[in-house]
Amino acid sequence: MMDKELDTIRQKIDAIDDHLLKLLNDRMEFVHDIGELKRGSGGSIYRPEREKAIIQRLNKISDGRLTPSAIEAIFLEIFAVSRNFELPERIAYLGPEGSFTHQAAESRYGAMSEYLPINTISSVFETVNSGRARYGVVPIENNQEGIVEETLDLLGQFDIKIVAELSMPIHFSFATREENIKAIKKIYSKDIAFRQCRKFIQDLYGDKIELVPVNSTSTACQMALKEDGTAALCSHIAAREVLLPILFENIEDSSDNHTRFLILAKDVKNTPSGDDKTSVLVKLADSDKPGTLVLFLQDFHRSKINLSKIESRPAKNGTDFKYVFFIDFEAHIDDKKVKKILQSYGDEIKWLGSYPRLC
Repeated sequence: MMDKELDTIRQKIDAIDDHLLKLLNDRMEFVHDIGELKRGSGGSIYRPEREKAIIQRLNKISDGRLTPSAIEAIFLEIFAVSRNFELPERIAYLGPEGSFTHQAAESRYGAMSEYLPINTISSVFETVNSGRARYGVVPIENNQEGIVEETLDLLGQFDIKIVAELSMPIHFSFATREENIKAIKKIYSKDIAFRQCRKFIQDLYGDKIELVPVNSTSTACQMALKEDGTAALCSHIAAREVLLPILFENIEDSSDNHTRFLILAKDVKNTPSGDDKTSVLVKLADSDKPGTLVLFLQDFHRSKINLSKIESRPAKNGTDFKYVFFIDFEAHIDDKKVKKILQSYGDEIKWLGSYPRLC
């Protein structure tokens, strides 16, 4: 009796799948039409504000078992497939394959896109700037370790815009060929991974283990795969790519460990989504005068614009100790109150991008 009931339910699921396939094919026909229009006008294929609006609308009308995170996961993959129908694009990311930045890139561009792993953050910027890749994905900050200074400095050096941001939980795995943890004498990983998994290492081995820093968690997996008596702290994707068995999952000290990533592109400007963030670099001409920075910040206060981040970096110009400021605020560059502030400071402010606020 149960087998007949299962068959009946499976037939209903098959019928729904058939209908879904037809609807998705219908959707791709419209996507193809949009792609043709954009090819003629030079319009941007990746529209994060449009994707955000679609997901928000679907969450509001959903009355079934799908959670908001499930809806987002399903439709982000549909969007990624759609973009590849419109115009296949190459995405550069801070590699190697299996890195956390690789995971972040795939979470937005899906399995069908063409990915280009790049060894350094500066090379990701250069790849996007030269046109060898349409988009670049780089880390900007971790909520446990702070800002990625290299990314901040490069935003000031290149004429590249931030088109989107995303936040991803960072989970570390402990992977090894050894079945007995007492046989492990050496652990490979990035130095930041050792810091973020300090308690796990201390509880398991105390000070009786050799920690060997390498350039990536993917490299750590490759080393641990070849060498007896070793293990790797890594992402689960990095371990599975080289078939290195995972002994423990989610070994990071903090369950709240998140990294914010930026998606970069050249000559792209998003339209306002209604809930945007803008990033700028500020180098104030009268920075030697008392109160110059305070007066600048008060302009945002008076305009009721919320500043969500301010970081200082050396200006690296001459022998003086001068600084530039990286600032995030909650508004779009096309907002009238933002335009008024930016126009009053002219070249003292470099606009880095306006994009839907997700973090």
